[in-house]
Amino acid sequence: QVQLVESGGGLVQTGGSLRLSCAASGRTFNDMGWFRQAPGKEREFVAVHKWSSGVRNYADSVKGRFAISRDNAKNTMYLQMNSLKPEDTAVYYCAAGAYSSNCLDYDYWGHGTQVTVSS
Repeated sequence: QVQLVESGGGLVQTGGSLRLSCAASGRTFNDMGWFRQAPGKEREFVAVHKWSSGVRNYADSVKGRFAISRDNAKNTMYLQMNSLKPEDTAVYYCAAGAYSSNCLDYDYWGHGTQVTVSS
């Protein structure tokens, strides 16, 4: 049974940093990504990583501030978030199974971890 479990969310002040983790179990994935959903808004793409080539893609809103990485030995994906802004406040979801910015392309999802950035 495939499971994705996020951790690392929390409350941080503007300008602060957090590192999210997504531990996968049941299988390994070549493609994994992060999405987020703020209250009253649609789920939006944050970043995606392809293990075989190391290729990464980021949403324009997080470029230069967020970094996606993988540790295949631990079957874990990370999202280092720096220079956080209040508009980064959302539930962050781990997803696997596609190299895409479209959430409909992903087959596997975690339950999410809350990130709140105070002003």
